[in-house]
Amino acid sequence: MWIFKMKINRKLFPYVLTLPALLVCVGILIPFFTAVYYSLQRYNLKMPHMKGFIWFDNYVNIFTDPSFWNTIRVSLTYTFFTIIIELLLGLGIALLLAKRTWLNNVLGVLLVLPLMIAPALASLIWRLLINPNFGVVNYILSFLGLEDFTWASHPDTVLFTLIMVDVWVFTPFIMILLLAGLRSLPRQPFEAAELDGVPEYYKFFRITLPMLFPFILTASLFRLLESIQQFDIIYALSQGGPGESSMVFQVSAYLQTFQYTNIGKAAAMMVVLWAICYFLCHVFVQQWHKLKIKTKGELLQ
Repeated sequence: MWIFKMKINRKLFPYVLTLPALLVCVGILIPFFTAVYYSLQRYNLKMPHMKGFIWFDNYVNIFTDPSFWNTIRVSLTYTFFTIIIELLLGLGIALLLAKRTWLNNVLGVLLVLPLMIAPALASLIWRLLINPNFGVVNYILSFLGLEDFTWASHPDTVLFTLIMVDVWVFTPFIMILLLAGLRSLPRQPFEAAELDGVPEYYKFFRITLPMLFPFILTASLFRLLESIQQFDIIYALSQGGPGESSMVFQVSAYLQTFQYTNIGKAAAMMVVLWAICYFLCHVFVQQWHKLKIKTKGELLQ
């Protein structure tokens, strides 16, 4: 009897292990299909009696609205610059901290501190720091001849301010991933290069960077998904303004839902955002597979 129970348990064991993943998948799919359902309806909380299916009219209205294309432009610009700057800074810091010393370990812990602060709270901290009346940043900049810098209050500087705060918060995330990658690289290629007298720049571009590329790709994918869906930093600092100069997808959908009570249009915007994220992830995964095939080919040679 006991042996029979053990056999049953062994048969059920793989399904038990996959149960948490199945629950997470269901938890993701329910809101997704709910959004798709509402995006096909005329659903405004101010006019609940007019609720009904209008099929793809919400999508037609979105794609014919100039403000939607401005939202795409702002979102992609914000995503592009945050990823590029954070990758460069994160890689530079990781290279400086790659050697295991007590000083590098202490600096690594200190540099991670911004990542431990919630993005909304970090935005409020920076809002105080760059306040034109009593902000310490403006006070320091006044000694450099930069007085009355507009920061998030002007269309020309608002994106710069948002990207600066995002870089301050999330660069440690890139640094952690790339530092882990650097410290896990095999030492044999570097030792062979040192014996041959290979210059440092050659070792970096020919050995370190190619071997680190999978970690760079992974970090970029994580930050891509986070940046293009960013809400906390942008809403806390500018709420999509001035005008629509910093209006991104999440903020636009939030305002459509809670300010204009247009649930149908907000849901349609979120479905479009999902489609963009899916496309970008597909491109990244394709590059990942190409990299694996290339690496296998080089190993076989």
